[in-house]
Amino acid sequence: MTVFLVIGALLIAGAVLFIVPPLLSRRARAGATRDAVNVAVYRDQLRELEADLRAGTLAADQHEKARREIEARLLADVGEGEAPAQAPRRARAAALTLGLAVPICALAVYLSVGNPRALLPQAAEGGTQHGLSAQQFEALVSRLAARLKENPEDPEGWMMLARSYAVLGRFGEASEAYAKAAARMPRDAQLLADYADALAMAQGRTLQGEPEKIILHALAIDPDNVKALLLAGTAAFNRSDPRAAIRHWERVLGLLPKESDMIQRVQASIAQARSLAGSPGGKAQVAKPAPAQGGNRVSGVVRLAPELAGKVAPGDTVFIFARAAEGPRMPLAVLRKRGSDLPAEFALDDSMAMAPQMRLSAFPRVVIGARVSKSANAGPQPGDLQGLSAPVKVGAKSVSVVIDTELREPAGK
Repeated sequence: MTVFLVIGALLIAGAVLFIVPPLLSRRARAGATRDAVNVAVYRDQLRELEADLRAGTLAADQHEKARREIEARLLADVGEGEAPAQAPRRARAAALTLGLAVPICALAVYLSVGNPRALLPQAAEGGTQHGLSAQQFEALVSRLAARLKENPEDPEGWMMLARSYAVLGRFGEASEAYAKAAARMPRDAQLLADYADALAMAQGRTLQGEPEKIILHALAIDPDNVKALLLAGTAAFNRSDPRAAIRHWERVLGLLPKESDMIQRVQASIAQARSLAGSPGGKAQVAKPAPAQGGNRVSGVVRLAPELAGKVAPGDTVFIFARAAEGPRMPLAVLRKRGSDLPAEFALDDSMAMAPQMRLSAFPRVVIGARVSKSANAGPQPGDLQGLSAPVKVGAKSVSVVIDTELREPAGK
């Protein structure tokens, strides 16, 4: 958090030097013009980075590092100008108004490049002494909202506000802010994908209806937008159209860099969709698995820890999976159930293999896991509930899995 405060202070200082001098004196116009050119150049560079990330030619960690470097250069260049000594009173008032709004811009930049959850009180061990309190965070967000009321023609400001609301879990307000940004940037596919995501959260974690329309519009603009493709696949899967889901997700696989840790999650989703596609009438078969030889299967029961019982709804999706105890983390078999089925008996076997070479019988020991997903997305998400068994031999019976952990970050990070 200390690093954030230092960066935030530098950002505030640089932004004030960029914004305030032109308001305080006509003599600063030349410097302001230079700064505007710098901002335009760096903004183009940031957009190129975003395009590379979406295209899969740049890994997420490399993207973040490059983005931080660009922003640091921008701060250095913008902060070189000197403020004039005097200015009219009205200009001072305007400068002070904008000066009060600058800190939330620093916060919003941090939200876009850092870990937003680290700003929340529960993310810091030992209390809030090393971070912003929830009240402080909300106060900053309120100041940004007030600034946008005075200057509503600021699409990037609306995006910052939307991200901030999403961090606070205020998805209704986040979707409204995204809508205002989208109205001013209607051809930004990434913005539309973020908008659809927030709107889905606001309407009860469902992509049906308007969110899916927005997703399809985003794909019409950019058919290779990874987030829009992932959401489109999830929407198709949830409406029992597994073939469409597979089509979207397989396109994602072709866009991701080979070292991306997202690949295994997408492959798991594709495997689940293929399982659904092979079921009679397109309905998921979660009851009895096909008979298999005892050496090619693992069976047991999944239970929910009592302290997490209140966090599982009957309609939540439960994924039960097996993966190699040593080796690739890609699931070897996946079974889908509902929250209302818990405690649930299970049997995983080779008939549920995702690929011919990735079967239970190909590995001597496996780990059995179970995950409760609110989004029905096969990939783990923060907020999902999960439990893992100790490594067991393939062929084991009466394996016990207890769902006892809430994921704070995607598994495997």
